Amino acid sequence: MANQDQRALAKVITMIENDHPKKLSIMSDLNARKKNAHYIGITGSPGAGKSSVVDHFLTLLREKNKKIAVIAVDPTSPFSGGALLGDRVRMQKHFTDENVFIRSMATRGSIGGLARATKDAIRACDAYGFDYILIETVGVGQSELDIMKVADTTAVVLTPNSGDIMQVFKAGIMEIADLFILNKSDLPGVNKLKSQLEDLIHIAGHKGLEPPIIETTSSEKPSGFDNLYEAFNKHWTYLEETKTGKEKRQEQLQYEVYELIQEELWKEIKQSIEQDEAKQRSLSEHGDPYQIAEQWLKEWRRNRKGDSGG
Repeated sequence: MANQDQRALAKVITMIENDHPKKLSIMSDLNARKKNAHYIGITGSPGAGKSSVVDHFLTLLREKNKKIAVIAVDPTSPFSGGALLGDRVRMQKHFTDENVFIRSMATRGSIGGLARATKDAIRACDAYGFDYILIETVGVGQSELDIMKVADTTAVVLTPNSGDIMQVFKAGIMEIADLFILNKSDLPGVNKLKSQLEDLIHIAGHKGLEPPIIETTSSEKPSGFDNLYEAFNKHWTYLEETKTGKEKRQEQLQYEVYELIQEELWKEIKQSIEQDEAKQRSLSEHGDPYQIAEQWLKEWRRNRKGDSGG
């Protein structure tokens, strides 16, 4: 991958998705090679035009000779376990561009809008040497907050007359947005939406840089994307130069360390349970999950303590 072969990058991401036994060592090596790309999260309700926004912004970045990776996080197929929307459906005009890498990834049951493998794929793309990594999530919801734990800049896409704005406010999305995109701003109702959003931003309150509102249109003649580019870069500069930005990245790192430890411990516990026939029998003999969980945890901790010579 050091030679910037996209096939090698795709192979590494597949290994990550399939939870290769050497994944942690692979990721550690990739992390040492990171180039400090700008991670941009694009989220919003289904139908808000997230893919169109990403497509037009991608075109602008290529005009500026930037190298871009796009990670599109899609719902999981209940049959194959793969992403329901494929990368060939999206952004077809960029598919053969050697400076653009597009990958669709399945949530695989993740309730936070991002799969664990997605975060690792972002790191792999960073090591590859892209200038920007765009992460498009499944959609806004009460648990669609994972994006803030990996993206440098998070943009929430809204459209006039969609009725989504109060849901966004109630779901806590206001607090994670670094900027708002009013897409399809050539439609009636955009002024009302902008006024409501300004009021909600004021109510929510923000430490540091207040989220700007960028109006875009994704029709045949897209507009507003130069302003969007400037807003993203302004936020990146803010992260680089302020204490708040450094604190945000420290929090993201701490969360990711916790998440990785939790994931590895869960794998170890799950494997020990599945290999214990007595435990499997107890599942059919007892109906109290709390008692079973407490007993199994005590046994696991006792065994761990014995293994460590304590």
